[in-house]
This record gives sequence, C-alpha cells and structure tokens, in this order.
Amino acid sequence: MKKALDVTIVGGGMITNDLILPSIYHLQRTGIVNDIHICALNNPPLKALRENPDFREAFPGQDFIPHPSLDEPEDKNFPELYREVLASMKPRQMVVVAMPDNLHYQVVMDAFKNNQNVLCVKPLVLKYTQSEEIRELALQKGLFVGVEYHKRFDRRSLIAKRHYELGHFGEFVMGEAKMIEPYFYRFSNFQNWFTTDRTDPFTYVGCHYVDLVYFITRIRPVEVSVTGIKGTFPNGNEGYMWAHGRVRYENGAILSVIDGLGYPDEGAGSNEQCLTMFFEGEGKTGMVKHNDQFRGVTHSYLEGIGVAGSHFNFVNPDFYRLVPWQGKGYMPVGYGFDSIAATINTVYRMENEAASLSEDKALKRRREIIRATDEKGIIATPANSYINELVVEATRKSILNNGLPVKIVYGDEPHIE
Repeated sequence: MKKALDVTIVGGGMITNDLILPSIYHLQRTGIVNDIHICALNNPPLKALRENPDFREAFPGQDFIPHPSLDEPEDKNFPELYREVLASMKPRQMVVVAMPDNLHYQVVMDAFKNNQNVLCVKPLVLKYTQSEEIRELALQKGLFVGVEYHKRFDRRSLIAKRHYELGHFGEFVMGEAKMIEPYFYRFSNFQNWFTTDRTDPFTYVGCHYVDLVYFITRIRPVEVSVTGIKGTFPNGNEGYMWAHGRVRYENGAILSVIDGLGYPDEGAGSNEQCLTMFFEGEGKTGMVKHNDQFRGVTHSYLEGIGVAGSHFNFVNPDFYRLVPWQGKGYMPVGYGFDSIAATINTVYRMENEAASLSEDKALKRRREIIRATDEKGIIATPANSYINELVVEATRKSILNNGLPVKIVYGDEPHIE
C-alpha cells in the first residue's frame, strides 16, 4: 500500500495563502498528502489561514497543524521553531520553503539535515555556488528538490516550447517581458523584507520570465544589467519599487524585462504581465506573444471581490482558480496547482517506489528519478534551472552598482564577473 507524504510548509504568508496551501489541501484529499504542518514566525498569519472563508468552502473538514500554537500571544516570535518541527518529522517526507528569498538557503539546508525532500518557491537561492551545493547534496542523499517556476506548466509555455524545438519559429533574437505586481504589496509583509539590501522586483518576479525564455529555447544568458528605482515602504524601509533588466544571450539575443510593485489597486487585473519573443528564420521572422494578465475573460461583480476589491476584473482562468468538481467543496485548477502537484507527486512516486527496496537499491532508484526529472526539464530543479541563480547573482551585483553590466561565464566553474 502506498504511503502518503507528511508536508511541512515553512512560511505562512501570501504565497501559502494564495497557492500553496489550497494546492496541498487538494492533494491531501486525493491521498497524496497526509498531515500538513505550517510554521510561521508568529501566529497571526496562521490564524488568517485558519479563518480563510474560501478554504472552508473549498476544503470542508480539512485543517493544518499550526506552529506556533494559535494560543500563543500574537506578538511573540518563534524564529527557531521551524527547526524543531523539521527535526520531529519522519524522514523522507516533504518540506515546502515559502520564505523570503534571502532565507531559502538556510531552510533548504535544515530540511536536508533532517532527510527531507524539498519544494522551494523561486528563486531557489541567490548564489550559484549555493545552488550547486544543494544539487550535489540532494543527489548524494537521494532527496528531491523542485523549484516552483510555475510558468513552465502554463500550456502556452509548453506549446511554445514544442514549436521552438520543432524549428517552427526560427532562432530567438529579441524579446520583452513585463511583470508588475499590485501596489498594495507595499502595505503587506513585503515592507519588512523586500529591502534594497536583500532583493528587488527583477530578482523576485523577473526571474519567472528569464527562466521561461531559457525553458523554451535552452539558450543561456551571458550578461545582465539591471537598474532599479527606489521608494519607501509605509514603515520607512527603503526598497526597489521598480526595476528594468536587460539580458543578453549566448547567441546575441536580447531580452528586456520591466518589473515593479505598482500595478494600480483600482485596476481590473491582479497584475500586469506579458512576454513577447521575436525570431529570425530563413527569409522570414517568427513571433510568440503571451498576454498573461488578460486571457479573454472579464467579469463584473455586484460587489467588489477582486484582488483589491474591484468590481470589474480581468480574469485569468489558467494560473489558479477554485472550481466545482465531482467531490466535496471546490478544487484548484491551473498551472500554479499543476506545478506544485508535479513536484509532490514525483516525490510521492519516488519514495513509494524506493520503500520496498534495499538501502543501496533504494538510493539508486531515487537518483534515477532525480536525474530523469533533471533531463526532462519541465519541473525546475537545481540541475536544469541553474542559470537562474547565475542571473540572480548578476542582478544583485548590477542593481547595487547602478546598472553595471555583469557577465556570466560558463565552463567547468560557472560564475559572474
């Protein structure tokens, strides 16, 4: 009989509420996931998750185990508690890292210390050497690491990837991408960690499109230049509110990326995001154009229920939505759910296939599944998405030096200079 996975989510913030927890709730009721634990610095975000009316409607009777307890004082912090929770887990379960970018590395390594498989929100880490360390250690231990670059699972992206592989577009030469997140992010917990010394909009969301262009074309970036525009959060912290990046590729192609925390709260969409790619062919050109914020669906509600409470909404049905299904409540659909499910299902299959084998054969089978996933290249892993860590590392060097171009050098020891 196959055994379901216990899952611990480290981080109780926005991405856990908007995507991770509902996805894992659905996997729980379909028998892939067993117990769900969620760790946060303190319990107010855990109370918000517990009281979310959408979860009550969509997942009746389901719940998670909060750390710290909801009985603790709301102003009491527990920065080390997640380590105790990881240490109490049975080996070879699942840890989901949903923390600010600069904390990913430490949480992943703590998960490894306790022999846990990992799903991490993007970017995995902020330095290539850390990514390589994670890749090598995971393979050594036979632990799976997935990175949540969910745009790889968008059917539009998969269609574009297939056509590029078949030569239907030509060779990528020029592109532009945009991802502007809502203005109200500035009033969220972002103001406590989205500071100039830690991250920026290109690192946080621009990496989605850098990964996507590489996913479609497999052409590596070789130079990055990112310029940021600073602003002040309501609590007084300084952060980059806007960023413009220019990525040059090994074939000479160029991608321009605009990012920010500034989509109007009164706007009809939840954000502004798009990708356009141009290609050179023999005597003609090709093009890919994805308008990701608007997919031909609009709703106008009697009461404002959009992301910022707006009445008229551009509805993206493809990323994540709760819809009726044959079971109780509602089920999540979309490429956001597909991405999380793909990693957790892979770990579920890997651990169940290895469970009846001897220790040596089990490790061999786990490594076979890890390498096959690396090679397939749909689930992002440290082995097949490492260019993102090089780009992020170059980005941070560039934006802190007023847009200085930073080169990426490959070979035996990839690095920036």
